[in-house]
Amino acid sequence: LASCSCGSGLSGDYISEEGHYWIGMDISPAMLDVAVEREVEGDLLLADVGHGIPFRPGMFDGCISISAVQWLCNADKKSHSPPKRLYRFFSTLYTALARGSRAVLQLYPENSEQLELITAQAMRAGFTGGMVVDYPNSAKAKKFFLCLFVGASGTLPKGLGTECADEEPHQAKFTNERTRFRNAKGKSVKKSRDWILEKKERRRRQGKEVRADTKYTGRKRRPRF
Repeated sequence: LASCSCGSGLSGDYISEEGHYWIGMDISPAMLDVAVEREVEGDLLLADVGHGIPFRPGMFDGCISISAVQWLCNADKKSHSPPKRLYRFFSTLYTALARGSRAVLQLYPENSEQLELITAQAMRAGFTGGMVVDYPNSAKAKKFFLCLFVGASGTLPKGLGTECADEEPHQAKFTNERTRFRNAKGKSVKKSRDWILEKKERRRRQGKEVRADTKYTGRKRRPRF
């Protein structure tokens, strides 16, 4: 799985918990240093996604990105052309994804023109799909997700909070339908002993050096003052 603008690797932790392997790209050396210190399980690459995704065709079965794509709309240098950088990103991402895979890119567009530019360049690169909006009537909870498909077009998910849009247009209702806590799925709670043991076992399978398990593994320690 590809993670564009992975930052400190927080989203990568969840991907690893779900049993997937991932490669993260980010333009910030400082953020990647934090990811290394956190000992994330994915591979990390210092790169500007505006220059393209530098991987062989069909390498990934999915891609995620959180609050990054909108920055490609900015011309930080005289040589930067937002439409060209967006097209370079989407066209190389399309090539790097296997047929039948998908990409979900969460973003915060500044305006409708920026949103249209991003969507147009994605479709020009060959993707199908569209925009999904969570809580469209809430100023704080509103989120945009560009859901893209490679090959046959898939079904777009329904945005959270949209079921009440017709009933109360000026008020957003919040639900717990989307949650990242594993205990909601009957799996190990993050930072619990079971969660730590599972993570250590995954790292062993990857050939990494891991401390031996003991009765103290995952034990909660008293706070020190």
